[in-house]
Amino acid sequence: MNLYATVLGLIVLTLLTVSLARVSKVKTKADYLVAGRSLPAFVLVFTLLSSWIGSGSLLAGAENAYKHGFAALWQPAGGWAGLLLIYFIAPRARKFAQFTIPDLLEARYNQTARVLGVIAVLFAYTAITSYQFIGGGDIMHLVFPSIAARQGQEIIAAFVIVFTAIAGMSSVAYMDVAIGLLATVSLLVALPLLAHHAGGWHAIASSLPATHFQVLGDFTPVRALELFLPTCLLMLGNQSMYQKFFSAKSEKDATRAVVGWFVGIVILETVIVALAVVGSSLFPFGEVHEKPREILAYSALHALPHVLGAIMIGAIFAKVISTANNYLFSPATNLINDVFVRYLRPNASNQSILLVSRLLVVLLGLWSLLQSLGTRSVLEKALYAYTIYSAALTPVILASFFWRRATGAGAVASIAAGTFVTVFWDTAAVHRLLPAYITERDAILPALLASLFCLFLFSLLTTKPSEAQLAPFAEHA
Repeated sequence: MNLYATVLGLIVLTLLTVSLARVSKVKTKADYLVAGRSLPAFVLVFTLLSSWIGSGSLLAGAENAYKHGFAALWQPAGGWAGLLLIYFIAPRARKFAQFTIPDLLEARYNQTARVLGVIAVLFAYTAITSYQFIGGGDIMHLVFPSIAARQGQEIIAAFVIVFTAIAGMSSVAYMDVAIGLLATVSLLVALPLLAHHAGGWHAIASSLPATHFQVLGDFTPVRALELFLPTCLLMLGNQSMYQKFFSAKSEKDATRAVVGWFVGIVILETVIVALAVVGSSLFPFGEVHEKPREILAYSALHALPHVLGAIMIGAIFAKVISTANNYLFSPATNLINDVFVRYLRPNASNQSILLVSRLLVVLLGLWSLLQSLGTRSVLEKALYAYTIYSAALTPVILASFFWRRATGAGAVASIAAGTFVTVFWDTAAVHRLLPAYITERDAILPALLASLFCLFLFSLLTTKPSEAQLAPFAEHA
């Protein structure tokens, strides 16, 4: 156990060193929020990978695969499909070169869309941050049984808040390079070793239900769509991703990064699902059967050689911290850029902006921690967060680039409808306000339909936008 503690300690020390090394380079708002728009394609690939593959994949996705087999790939496949379209969006986003998604919403639509965008991001991203804390707490408890999972969540929250507050996007991006390399290598090496330990793929297949190896598995087509759509739409509208594009050195770097990112997530997310399937064969009963979200870390702890197991647990731990950094930093950026500078202190100095930014990181981190303490299912929390963002923001973000007729009224109605339906659906499920056969379904389909209906209806009923509004979003401005 000392080996595992040493690896985790070295990772924390390394991340802290990277953060402190970047502090001297952070002198302005642009340095803190978008790394001075200086990130090359290589750094972008790994920071995009690390921000996307966190507890949603390593815990929720692994839990899904433990229970349902390779059909769990319907969830990450949504992200892969989204990336195919993002290849064409990335250079436009870099050309637009602002700081946040609400910047984009105001430029293309109006101030109300900007404010509603901030609210949607806060709900979605603090929820995503919250289950990163849960993942980190689980790992702390596995490695150090004397530390309760809740205490582990509090420790992880403290790490993440400190790392994120120190140097902003510059810190996040360069930490992600080290984390991405560590996770990629350790997961790729672990899969064949675990499969061999389980007796090979023939033995694995014979020990599991046949549905674990079918395209739909035991999912209905509707359930597969409920997993696919939120991930696809989150990918298409992901503010953290757009901030990385805004941080790129050039439009060409942004486009190249998407290619590397696509290859990376297809490989890594498939490996994660495969590892969980192997783990379900190795450990069909016991502690991990009750908490299947821990299957990757549990397999590393109990089925791999000690050194590799320690490295893999360290990589998962680092990935969780990295994703939490990204999704905590993003809403803090919204509050500083879209509220503080936009409405409260338009002429604030760089020093004031940096101070308030760091304070907001702390406050949002505490709010995320509070949410994590009341969450039971990481998968349900992930789908809730994805759905808010997918239904409220992705349609209007895509329309800003691809539908010239979209108007401010349409965007406002769309964001409001998507957010309201998702939050109401979740509240109705918790407090049993609607029949169970309705609320047991994910909110993505009703929320998305409401959002799209309002976007089209109100856009077509109002005056089309001016050429000046459309120009920054055109393919050739």
